[in-house]
Amino acid sequence: MSLNTDNIRLVFGLKLKQLRIDKSMSLTDLAQKSGLSMSYINEIEKGKKYPKSDKIVALAEAMGVDYDSLVSLKLNKKLEPISELLHSNFLTELPFEIFGISPADLLELLSGAPTKLSAFISTIIEIGRNYNMTVEQFYFAVLRSYQEMHDNYFPEIEDTVDRFLAEHKIGADQQIDEFFLTNLLTDKYGFKIKYFDEEDYPHIANIRSVFLPKTNTLLINKRITSDQRAFTLGRELGFLYMKMKDRPFTSSWVEVKSFEEILNNFNASYFAGAILIRREKLIEKLEHLFNQPTWSNRTLIDLAEYFQATPETLYHRISNVLPKYFGIDGIFFLRFEAPNGKKDYHLTKEMHLARRHTPHETQHEHYCRRWISLNILDDVSDLQLKGEVKEPLVGVQISNYVDSKSQYFVMSMARPLNIISNLNISVTIGFEMSADLRSKLKFLDDPKIITRDVNQTCERCSLFDCRERVAAPVILQKKRQIKQMKEALRAMEG
Repeated sequence: MSLNTDNIRLVFGLKLKQLRIDKSMSLTDLAQKSGLSMSYINEIEKGKKYPKSDKIVALAEAMGVDYDSLVSLKLNKKLEPISELLHSNFLTELPFEIFGISPADLLELLSGAPTKLSAFISTIIEIGRNYNMTVEQFYFAVLRSYQEMHDNYFPEIEDTVDRFLAEHKIGADQQIDEFFLTNLLTDKYGFKIKYFDEEDYPHIANIRSVFLPKTNTLLINKRITSDQRAFTLGRELGFLYMKMKDRPFTSSWVEVKSFEEILNNFNASYFAGAILIRREKLIEKLEHLFNQPTWSNRTLIDLAEYFQATPETLYHRISNVLPKYFGIDGIFFLRFEAPNGKKDYHLTKEMHLARRHTPHETQHEHYCRRWISLNILDDVSDLQLKGEVKEPLVGVQISNYVDSKSQYFVMSMARPLNIISNLNISVTIGFEMSADLRSKLKFLDDPKIITRDVNQTCERCSLFDCRERVAAPVILQKKRQIKQMKEALRAMEG
């Protein structure tokens, strides 16, 4: 892959600085021998300027190297990790500006300590390889950090939604549904909307939608529900209204081409959730819910039905407004999947706004079976066997994390995933318990809300008498052994 102009300047600057250091030359020495100013050489080494041919000749002669080796884009062994980084899409595809890092800052960091930074980059790459982290997983981790940094609330998208609603004269009490969105996409944007099933396209039978840009056609899976169709159409509208060209063409991630696609998909999904679940109305409904003296599972089901939204869309939208409008930022969001009738649980999405909450994704450990997120998946499976699943299932509990001493009010919703047969999903929001939270959520003292001791995984858990345990606490035992060894060594030392 060829380097862009910025990276070519950076490579030249890195090579020049490394050569100067290897030859034990100061900036003053090089300036005197080459006839160039110290400030000019400093700007070259920082990747801010690329010298003309005559100045490159002067620099090469001053350091006793030939012209061709100096202008070559090949870096020495010390800088190979940086070369690998520059030849990848990492610098060009990740929008560092969303984290407050300008390209100039990054280039200066790279040129400031290239050897130390190359060692650091090697370490990061090695960690990724050891944990089998793909580029896609890295991108999604970056996106999560971006959401958490902003408390998952983005005023610019909220303003865009308000502008869209005003342009189309949609009142506060007017509900946007799939019929409105279908007509808007076909009439204003010239979309063709077609519905398919496994007989039409057997290889994409588990994908909700596919957009075909050449014919401006949106294919929608016949098996998805009305609320899923509304979100799918709303997301397409988000891409169009916010004029985002780099985007995925499938609802599920078959291929990730760039971080820009992932970020734009998130923005379009946020737009869809915001037009389907209007901010002011949701705040009103949540205020009513939080002021109830007792808890009712029915309230969440009614809330999803009122907004004609999936549990996942509803929970994401709730997480948008909680920090800004209720001052509740100690929350986490989880999405689990499990095959019907099996206890094979997979955490497929997570977000931790206060950045300290458990659980986190783990590939080789067994999640605590006391979580309501998993129990409710088992309940859905039981109801499916009886053919009694007619609406999402709701469950709540207060979870005491025994090792971290933290406590959360947790509410979960679960239902079958229509698009994939025999697969159920649950979505969960956890609220960190505090005196402030109790003053805002009046129902927390309801005795019907059960309290359970939980932990992150069986492998880390100190509840040895747990009936739900499915694996030995090997990680905890290893930590205790190391602690005992350290204590014994400290005692021997006096």
